[in-house]
Amino acid sequence: MSESRSPTDLPALIGFACEAVLYGSYSILFIVSWIVLGQKQRSPKLSSPVVFANCLLFFCCTAHFALEFNHFYTALDTTGVDGYSAETPGLMGADFLISFTDLVGDLVLIYRCWMLWGKNYHVVILPLLSSFAGFACIMEVLHLVIVTDPTASAPPPVTVPLGLAGYILPLATNVIVTSLIVYRIWISSHVVKQSPVVIGQGASNRAMMLIIESGALYLMAQLVFVVLFAIQHPAIGIVAVIATQIYGIAPTLIIIRVSMGISSEHTTKAITSTRIEWIARPGADTGTSGTQFTAEHSMAETDMDIRMKDFDLKGHDEIEIADVDMAPTGHYESASPV
Repeated sequence: MSESRSPTDLPALIGFACEAVLYGSYSILFIVSWIVLGQKQRSPKLSSPVVFANCLLFFCCTAHFALEFNHFYTALDTTGVDGYSAETPGLMGADFLISFTDLVGDLVLIYRCWMLWGKNYHVVILPLLSSFAGFACIMEVLHLVIVTDPTASAPPPVTVPLGLAGYILPLATNVIVTSLIVYRIWISSHVVKQSPVVIGQGASNRAMMLIIESGALYLMAQLVFVVLFAIQHPAIGIVAVIATQIYGIAPTLIIIRVSMGISSEHTTKAITSTRIEWIARPGADTGTSGTQFTAEHSMAETDMDIRMKDFDLKGHDEIEIADVDMAPTGHYESASPV
């Protein structure tokens, strides 16, 4: 190894290769998300803030990859591997995009949490504050790096505590939001335990659903990133650029599931928001009864109201079970699925 080579040079190169693979995957997912959105354009499943955030996330991830790619071919052409991780104005912009993409991804998860909890602002106040506070800390770190040693391959030691706070606060945001989303999904999935969808889901499928829909993939990437940053491990050069793409991939997976109507809250909605009427009438000559079933969309009373009229076991009189209304959306589902 050359004496001038930094321990972070090789990890930075490996990180770029990994980001290239993830960016290609993310591009495919982004195209799929717009195909699905185009097919569901008349459906009110997705609100404009989420669509805007989806586009903004992809733009940020694309800009980050473009800056990294520009640094890749210019640095290898001029200095080679040695000094590859040295900070440049382009990499400064890439560092800014890491935190900004993290902020936008946090806001998407916070918005989803807010909708799942019936637009309850009290639930998301703390995550919002911690998310913006973390972003402010990182902006100050970038400012200190610029005024102290803008060409360093790693942040100056004096900035490490502030940078650690800047990454721990978004991590705390993700822990809170992910826990709230998982709890809400768990509550929703237990409203009707015997639903065909719930029965048909195996343990692995339910686990995968929770990982995707709660943004747990996002949380895991951020946790690894924070730990490596705290111990100043050279592998931070790999994880940082990988995490940037995951910040975009995780919300996009959620948007795809919701727009396709296969998210958990759609299952709950289909079960808990249906008014059911069963009407059994006498049969013809056989003495048996014919059964009529109708389902009507309703979101009325909290309690189940079952009324029977003239119940006769012999089947000669009419049997009516009406007005089976499950709990309102404020208790088990959001007004919007995202």
